[in-house]
Amino acid sequence: MASAAQAENTSRSVRATLWILLIVYIFNFIDRQIVNILAEPIAIDLNLSDTQIGLMTGLAFALFYTALGLPIARYADRPTTNRPRLIAVALATWSAMTALCGMANNFVQLLLARIGVGVGEAGCTPPAHSLISDIVPPERRSSALAFYALGIPIGTLLGMMIGGFLADWVGWRTAFLIVGLPGVLLALLVHFALREPRRHLTEAAQTLAASDAGMSIWAAVRTVMGSRAFVLLLAASSTAAFLAYGKVTWTTIFFQRTHELSPGEVGFWFGVVNGAAGIFGTWFGGYLADRFGSKSRRHVLTAPAIGMAVAVPFAFLAYQSTNWFVALLLLIVPTVCNSLYYGPTYSAAQGLVPLRTRAIAAAMVLFFQNLIGLGLGPLFFGMLSDLLQPAYGEESVRYVLYGAAVLGLVPAFFFWRCSLRLDEELDRKG
Repeated sequence: MASAAQAENTSRSVRATLWILLIVYIFNFIDRQIVNILAEPIAIDLNLSDTQIGLMTGLAFALFYTALGLPIARYADRPTTNRPRLIAVALATWSAMTALCGMANNFVQLLLARIGVGVGEAGCTPPAHSLISDIVPPERRSSALAFYALGIPIGTLLGMMIGGFLADWVGWRTAFLIVGLPGVLLALLVHFALREPRRHLTEAAQTLAASDAGMSIWAAVRTVMGSRAFVLLLAASSTAAFLAYGKVTWTTIFFQRTHELSPGEVGFWFGVVNGAAGIFGTWFGGYLADRFGSKSRRHVLTAPAIGMAVAVPFAFLAYQSTNWFVALLLLIVPTVCNSLYYGPTYSAAQGLVPLRTRAIAAAMVLFFQNLIGLGLGPLFFGMLSDLLQPAYGEESVRYVLYGAAVLGLVPAFFFWRCSLRLDEELDRKG
């Protein structure tokens, strides 16, 4: 009876931790992605070029996010680090900097505020992934990490809807203030509600953690990169992120420029469709990975490989459509398919590395996803749009998105190649 009660309490504690971390990640993506729906009114107000939009929405955030991600992750891997406290401090930081975005009077000030958001958000996901992997058994890890990853589509949906509504109602400056400040209060909840599970580790686990804690950050990186499957996983997830971040930024602008919708209309319609499809795809990807990955490890990444390829023709047709509502409906399939990889990718990353380098593994995935994806995706698409404008005018964004749709075959190939090595490498290192 006592054992059953203890197990039930542990299960409730795990569920509560997952829900709180999900809410934190939702705030993470609201604050990260709201700038996409606000980009066009910001550009008009501050007279920004498409290249500057790409720099502001992507690279300014990503450079500092990625640069700080690895040292923060290594700090999170130390057995003496309180990961919930680290997440709380990070949340308070990025929320305050989001609010400051609304006070920017020029491009440089806005750029600095976005850098501050990146600095704060660097302290969220690596310790969160490490925390989840410590409290959830390997056979349920894909689903647990996919549940946490629901913060991406939910946060993006809310960021689009709230940002678009506020942009039409009170303007982009007040929108940043309204969205940013509640996160500071949430940080207090995180600080007092979450508990660090390391204090309950067995003596053997504590000894292992202490021995690995002396490893330098570069030694930890070398250990993680020693897995060939992990290297292929980095290539797959970073190219997928490059296309995803680039498309979400410029698809919102595409609907405003080409289909002449207001920020509020795009925020609602694209937010709802993209968000709902992303939520389902993220959950379904985790479910498929746990369901079929238990039979053969390679199937952890089968759905992402197939999904990325299936998405290509539907995305191309969506950007070709002259009717905005038809385009939205066509985007449902590629959004679902392109969202299948979140849970399986981070689950595989955690299973391909030793126990005490889990935060580093998550940070490495985030490093490449955000530097290549968030940092270069919106910027590269913006530069291409500027280059194509003399020939295509307002339609330049449409042609950039054509290319992005076809390039979806690249991450599909890397996910497939990585899956072939999972039987050999996954969950062999504890």
